[in-house]
Amino acid sequence: MFRSALSTILNFLPAQTAEAHCDGPCGVYDPASARVAAEAVLSMTKKLIAMAPPTSSDPKAWAEYNNTFSRYVAVKEEQAQETKKELLILWTDYFKPEHLATFPDLHDTFWKAAKLCSACKVNIDQEKAQELMSSVEKIHNMFWQSKGRSDAWDTAS
Repeated sequence: MFRSALSTILNFLPAQTAEAHCDGPCGVYDPASARVAAEAVLSMTKKLIAMAPPTSSDPKAWAEYNNTFSRYVAVKEEQAQETKKELLILWTDYFKPEHLATFPDLHDTFWKAAKLCSACKVNIDQEKAQELMSSVEKIHNMFWQSKGRSDAWDTAS
């Protein structure tokens, strides 16, 4: 009975139309999370390249080496995927067609950055990891310029 009465009342109330241009309220986007994740990719890549396998056949030394190597790889791949996720959110949810007038290479920049995320997942390549950081920096600059700001590009390392 209560549901019926409530339903009748709600049917008479006018519903307001809500519109949004994105999945979240304006102001929640920030490329910083993509930078942090990309920086972790670069850090893990450098650590992997710097690793030297044990010179002996000591099983304990090899177990430690393999454990550390696999952990670095896991973090590198996880953070490359996180970078891609954060970049795709900016590309598909924040940037709009009107931004193409200011940034005609917007789509190409994001597409190449996403491809670099994949390359960093499947390789241990410091040059690709550095290219990813440069791409994220370019996106950082595009983002803040689109907001009329010039926020500094600061890295943690």
